[in-house]
Amino acid sequence: MVKQNVIVVAVDGSAASQTATRWAANTALKRKEPIRLVSTYSMPQFLYAEGMVPPQELYDDLEAEAMEKIDTARKIIADFDESIEVSYQVEEGNPIDMLLDISQDVTMIVMGSRGLGGFSGMVMGSVSAAVVSHAKCPVVVVREESDVSTATKYGPVVVGVDGTGVAEKAIEMAFAEASARKAPLRAVHTWIDMQVQASLAGLNAAQKQWEEIEEDQKRLLAERISGYKDKYPDVEVEQIITRDRPVRALADASEDAQLLVVGSHGRGGFRGMLLGSTSRALLQEAPCPLMVVRPESKV
Repeated sequence: MVKQNVIVVAVDGSAASQTATRWAANTALKRKEPIRLVSTYSMPQFLYAEGMVPPQELYDDLEAEAMEKIDTARKIIADFDESIEVSYQVEEGNPIDMLLDISQDVTMIVMGSRGLGGFSGMVMGSVSAAVVSHAKCPVVVVREESDVSTATKYGPVVVGVDGTGVAEKAIEMAFAEASARKAPLRAVHTWIDMQVQASLAGLNAAQKQWEEIEEDQKRLLAERISGYKDKYPDVEVEQIITRDRPVRALADASEDAQLLVVGSHGRGGFRGMLLGSTSRALLQEAPCPLMVVRPESKV
């Protein structure tokens, strides 16, 4: 299946979803790509009890309710910029199935979050976990309070570089986003964790040893991004090496960012929250929209 250059926005009518729609509109302008608004509706299961067949009028009412949410999102985009091309897709059924199927051939999926650990409306709980963990394209989570502003429109793109192959797709996506947005890129690498601390504590490491390790980590970061700097020469890159926890370091580096990009394994076959601990924590704590990129994501 050929990938379509389209940004998909999950619409549920909530304030968080509306914030996500505005963020997607800003992204669509910068990427010069259209938006597809998607929503689902489902018939309450008890109406199928004892062989009952729900009346067509009820289906029509549910579809009309979903279309009202779509129309509200379309107005938000038009108010942001009338030149953005917008289509929509409304289906009866499971939103997980719909979004995961869509993820196979689109640029990205954008979802709203209340910022309290759950997504709003149609993308709540198991739906959010499944989409973020198993989508075949990058998924952007936009918290309700992360509305587009003059400051966040032009902030940097931040990417976490952990020295493993998992981050490779995230780095590639971050450079592509920074280039499209004409924004600087902050590549953040943290090199202290529990294992490093334990080994150094026993050695009573001197400051010189810390400096040597830090220099090694600088070389590692430079190697990880060198190929992408050549591919995207227009992107100004700031390299940040810090002895800190990844979640705190990435959150701090993203205070003025328009996007934070992280990679995630998303291992396993179940539709649950299968993210790594850093990605999972950042869904709660990132101060800006968070893009989760899995190794099989298409860039």
